[in-house]
Amino acid sequence: MLGFLLKKQLSESFRAVFYDAKRNRMRPKWAIVLWVLLYCGLMVGVLGGSFTSLALGICGPLTEAGAGWLYYLLLGGIALLLGVIGGAFNAYAGIYLARDNELLLSLPIPVKTILAARMLTVYFLGALCLSVALLPALIVGWVVAGATAARVLGGLVLLCVSTLLVLILSCLLGWVIARCSLRLKNKSFVTVLIAVAFLGGYYFFYFRAQILLQDMIANAALYAAQIRGGAAVLYGFGRIGEGDWKSAAVFLLVTLALFLAMWLILRRSFLRIVTGSPKTAGARYTEKAVRAKSPFAALLGKELRRFTASPNYMLNCGLGILLLPAAGIGLLLKGRELYPTLTELLPGGGGTLPVLLCAMLCLLSSMNNMAAPSVSLEGKSLWLLQSLPVPASTVLRAKLTMQLLLTEPPMLFAALCAALSLREALPLRLLLLVTPMVYAVFSAVFCTALGVGMPILSWTRELVPIKQSGAVAIAVFGSWGVMILMGVLYLALGETIGATAYLLAWTVLLALAALLGLRWLDTKGAAIFARL
Repeated sequence: MLGFLLKKQLSESFRAVFYDAKRNRMRPKWAIVLWVLLYCGLMVGVLGGSFTSLALGICGPLTEAGAGWLYYLLLGGIALLLGVIGGAFNAYAGIYLARDNELLLSLPIPVKTILAARMLTVYFLGALCLSVALLPALIVGWVVAGATAARVLGGLVLLCVSTLLVLILSCLLGWVIARCSLRLKNKSFVTVLIAVAFLGGYYFFYFRAQILLQDMIANAALYAAQIRGGAAVLYGFGRIGEGDWKSAAVFLLVTLALFLAMWLILRRSFLRIVTGSPKTAGARYTEKAVRAKSPFAALLGKELRRFTASPNYMLNCGLGILLLPAAGIGLLLKGRELYPTLTELLPGGGGTLPVLLCAMLCLLSSMNNMAAPSVSLEGKSLWLLQSLPVPASTVLRAKLTMQLLLTEPPMLFAALCAALSLREALPLRLLLLVTPMVYAVFSAVFCTALGVGMPILSWTRELVPIKQSGAVAIAVFGSWGVMILMGVLYLALGETIGATAYLLAWTVLLALAALLGLRWLDTKGAAIFARL
């Protein structure tokens, strides 16, 4: 039974490899092979290759400085972080708040067997994420420092200890996430904020990592002495990779003891955790007047509620809401310091910078493409909108207006900050304010037209129309193409006519394209929507 449950859990984890959610059917064998090769290429080739490059860069200098244990500590710490991040959400979704918990508990299966299958799945997935970073580090360490029996055995013990630590920390963090999610009222916004904070922290660490590593290599002896004197646990963890059998034995015994304690605690509390329900306050009826809404306002409210109710929808189609104000604040604070240097480096004269700023703002606004999958998200419920006594053009305008309402205010703020920070003539600064606003209108019309023309209505997962539809792909890459064209054409023709005339021409062109697209939506687009 344990093997059957484990197979079920792993098949659910890798469901995208074997099942085509877009067409609601199993993939053919050749497609499964291609997906497996793609997955292995990404994990081994891309991620594994990047960590191999990192290991090759720091292993030699640290080993020569007599701080080889610091090398294993750094790479082991990065691998632990990667494994815990991947394992925590797997533990949250796979152990505590899995959708089939009640179904499995209703079957004549021991609770400990269900828990063991779920924990083994979390262990496997966490170990997979960890091994992508740790195995290249161990192999590079054996090649550079010598593959002695002690080092090889120590590396294997380090791998075993790290995978167990990932499982323990993943179960602990998964429990915290599960408990918090049961108490939160609006989980969608909290999920989005956590994801955005994680992405921000990742990029901050990514851009700072090279500087920190160079500093650590240059001062390896100093950092090694500080860690050895003030953090014996970290020093012992790094010594495992060098083949220190005392450190390996201590860490292995302690890790096994922690794992056993966690297993006993989860075994006793698993049933109570998975069957618990969030505490909700009793509803109290309050009489209040309800105002009648127009059909357009009601449809617009429906679109906004759907957007705010789905973390996947907000994260994949609404990042521009956060990126535009962040870019505006950055331009306002640091723009005038960077503009002189950029003007000297950029070709095409002094007008290149305002054009590129305008293109950058438009590019950030292209991260808002919520109208592109909006028709597909109706799915099998599309007939409800089609049966309403409302023109199809009104439905499409509501979807278009949703994107405008969520894009224009942050775009206005970012464009205003860019215009205030730029020391140019007033007409050019006004165009820097107006052109991105017009582009946001064009983008909303373009995304809505793509959503009508390329719908996916037979999906089984929400992520299919949001991330895997042709409408979203064309909306994103098409916007990039328009912005690249804006920059390339200015370098070719802009110096002749000037930045002001060039941006004015683009503003007029985008406005005309938006009007033509709106006309198409009201006529042919509405007819296509009615026939879907």
